[in-house]
Amino acid sequence: MAKKKRKSKCSKLEKLLYVIALVLVLASPLIIVFGKSTLSKVNYEVEKIKKEISEQEKQNESLKMKINELASLENIQKVIKDEGLIFNNDNIKNIE
Repeated sequence: MAKKKRKSKCSKLEKLLYVIALVLVLASPLIIVFGKSTLSKVNYEVEKIKKEISEQEKQNESLKMKINELASLENIQKVIKDEGLIFNNDNIKNIE
C-alpha cells in the first residue's frame, strides 16, 4: 500500500502573506514609538529655538532703547559741553 502525501492546507503564497502580516503587526508598535520620540525631540528643539528668539528680541529692544537714549538731544548737548565744543544749530544737517 502506497503512502499518501498529505496536502498542505496553505500554499506557499499564503504562508508568505501570513509571515509578512505577522512582521507588520510586531513592527508597528516599534515604528509608532520611534515616530513619537522623534516628534517629541523636534518639538523640544522648536521650543528651545522659540525661547532663544524671545530672548534675542528682548535684547534687541533693550539695545534700541539704549540707542535712542544715547541719540537724545540732552545727551548730545551733554557730550558737546563735556568736550568743550559749541552747539551751533546752523551747522546741523538732517539726513533723511
